[in-house]
Amino acid sequence: MDQPVLVYAFTALATSIPFLYLALILLSPPPIITRPSEKTYRSRKSLKAPLVLPSLADAASIDLSVIIPAYNETSRLPSMLETTINHLNSSPIRKARTYELLIVDDGSKDDTSALALKLAQQHLESDIRVVTLEKNLGKGGAVRHGMLHARGKRLLMVDADGASRFEDLELLWKAMDKFGSKTEPAVVVGSRAHLVKSEAVVKRSLLRNILMYGLHTILRIVGVGHIRDTQCGFKLFSRSAAQQIFPAQHLATWIFDVELLLLAKQLGIPVSEVPVEWHEVAGSKLNVVKDSLQMLRDLLVLRANQLTGRWKVSP
Repeated sequence: MDQPVLVYAFTALATSIPFLYLALILLSPPPIITRPSEKTYRSRKSLKAPLVLPSLADAASIDLSVIIPAYNETSRLPSMLETTINHLNSSPIRKARTYELLIVDDGSKDDTSALALKLAQQHLESDIRVVTLEKNLGKGGAVRHGMLHARGKRLLMVDADGASRFEDLELLWKAMDKFGSKTEPAVVVGSRAHLVKSEAVVKRSLLRNILMYGLHTILRIVGVGHIRDTQCGFKLFSRSAAQQIFPAQHLATWIFDVELLLLAKQLGIPVSEVPVEWHEVAGSKLNVVKDSLQMLRDLLVLRANQLTGRWKVSP
């Protein structure tokens, strides 16, 4: 290659770097801000007077926190909550495990918070807390908020649609027990990878399946290819793992699961993947084409911020 060509190429690269860095800054999401009202919760014991939420930095006071992000979920939440409570109150689970349900209303436009409080009054044996975000952050933002204010030794994130079989929590629980010490950081994720050839997946549209396989290819490139299903909304964290991961989370959109797993990898936190039962539930908020493009953009922004050192994480 001629020297003038090399000089031109080097000059072009050098001049483009500042513009690329500026583009990264502009595309990166702003810091997630917590408003004063969002630091409080309501429950059946305090329907009108909000109480102050605890902090993830505090010592655990119960065995399990179940974080349920909810956006316009008046139709699907009752059934999901019924299944969840039935399992947690079954014998011998109830005798061995204390718990709380933390429903995070992600700025819903319907009566999700009011319904959640009504359901809390119907289940007197359960500690159901309802947090209402003033503005819609996205599923990742709602999960993060719930995690940062949970009291459990272990923290479970689960979707409000009831697509994952809640009883499979016990599979995740046993897998986490295998890590040894209950105070060590660990993550166990539910996986639907074994269902890839099942009727539930085969019946999906061709476009959705193509996008799914494309996403998996990109995930292998960005560094989480060791996890076969990053997007299953059924993940269990030890408290020490949550204390390291969630304060460092930046993404509030659909792809936040990948950021959590990348953070775990960077922090040296072990992650186990456990097959769980799952079924398609009507009413998904996911726009396949639009949200897939957003996922791709957010993945690129995530990795670029990590590689440039703008988003740092330390144990």
